[in-house]
Amino acid sequence: MRCFAPIVAGLAIAIMAPAASAQQPMGFFITSVGLGDGANLGGLEGADAHCQALAEAVGAGEREWRAYLSTEEDGARGISARERIGSGPWYNAAGELIAVDLDQLHLNPNIVRRTGLSEKGEPVNARGDDPNEHDILTGTMADGTAYFADDEDHTCSNWTSNADGSAQVGHHDRHGGGNTSWNSAHPTRGGCSADALRSTGGNGYFYCFAAD
Repeated sequence: MRCFAPIVAGLAIAIMAPAASAQQPMGFFITSVGLGDGANLGGLEGADAHCQALAEAVGAGEREWRAYLSTEEDGARGISARERIGSGPWYNAAGELIAVDLDQLHLNPNIVRRTGLSEKGEPVNARGDDPNEHDILTGTMADGTAYFADDEDHTCSNWTSNADGSAQVGHHDRHGGGNTSWNSAHPTRGGCSADALRSTGGNGYFYCFAAD
């Protein structure tokens, strides 16, 4: 019996030791680069394709990626960002939980400077950095729904304008101007060009979510 003691002891240690938990797959990121044409993203189709391409570049292209963007329609409500991104849960590139579902995402998400990472797992410039790039394009209200039809442009002509117009943005670092909203902090000012976006603290970035 003594010859089996080391084996039994080893089994006991193996049973008692906690198994290493596998990192959850990335389901959320902030684009590390914009499309280079201000808020002209090629509409929702172009924005979704950008999310997909960035995800593929880091080995996450097997999932279906959607841009967190709303649209507007004349005389009607447009497409809502929250209706495009699946039901969760979503984790960032470091495996940290962002939100378990749509309710948590829009009421109390884990989106702050530390967790608002790019697809590469890198932090995105925030308030206090040079340059500040915390303005994230969304075109949405705080609950993730599209704006009701009005006289204002909240989506830079449904993400096709690099000149006139405006877009609603959020602050991924939850700071700036006394507004802590990650998805609906303020409208851009001065137009939809790359220079206009940079002038208010952005660089044409947007959020991407795995919708599957």
